[in-house]
Amino acid sequence: MGLLTGKTALIFGVANDHSIAWGIAQAFAREGANLGFSYAGEALAKRVKPLAASVNATFVEPCDVSKDEDIAAVMEKAQAALGAIDILIHAVAFAGREELSGAYLNTSRAGFHTAMDISVYSFTALARAALPQMRPDGAMLTLSYLGAVRAVTHYNVMGVAKAALEASVRYLAVDLGAHEKHIRVNAISAGPIRTLSAAGVAGFKAMYTGFKDMAPLRRHVSIEDVGNSALYLCSPLANGVTGEVHYVDAGYNVIGVPTAESE
Repeated sequence: MGLLTGKTALIFGVANDHSIAWGIAQAFAREGANLGFSYAGEALAKRVKPLAASVNATFVEPCDVSKDEDIAAVMEKAQAALGAIDILIHAVAFAGREELSGAYLNTSRAGFHTAMDISVYSFTALARAALPQMRPDGAMLTLSYLGAVRAVTHYNVMGVAKAALEASVRYLAVDLGAHEKHIRVNAISAGPIRTLSAAGVAGFKAMYTGFKDMAPLRRHVSIEDVGNSALYLCSPLANGVTGEVHYVDAGYNVIGVPTAESE
């Protein structure tokens, strides 16, 4: 018996086998969960469908999370294919590449709206749409980053979006915890990982390279690290945990003045 045997998880945001969402999916599959996937667009289908098949998932559907009608449609299909669900994973974020370089001051109005809609509001929209088919005592999880609480060079509008996302986690935790189903809502703030979305942030390679020399554990974090923490947060082991932002960053968030020097 695995920690998630008999549980069903619907995961939004797998793009390829380097995605944090894929690390979560692998951990869930290992512990017995039945999985369903939704991805951003048909261009990703050739990458996501083989991954889904590798964990015996048959529900794989595209969804444009900026459209309420797409969200409603994919939830209806999920209901028909999967039945009730226990876990919702939101691993969706987007900002235009031009917004992730230079100064935050130069963020465009349109770029700000796009980042907030896709990276923040989509979690609320998905939570609301999924709630009717969630089983009691289920869990919802989203992904954040240190740029939500610290100014990270070039992260710009995405940092502002992640700050709003973390606030959304707290408000959703209150709303859904008080709901008769008592759904838990949490976030994981992961350290830098080489994902498709990270590649769009100017200077990411240099930041990633230096990270392991400054983090207390002196190593990078992996999608497997995040997956294992997500497993905890979405399993019965964390039944008393909601509204939290859990850091999986080798301790980097506790550092006051990052330095590569060792004592």
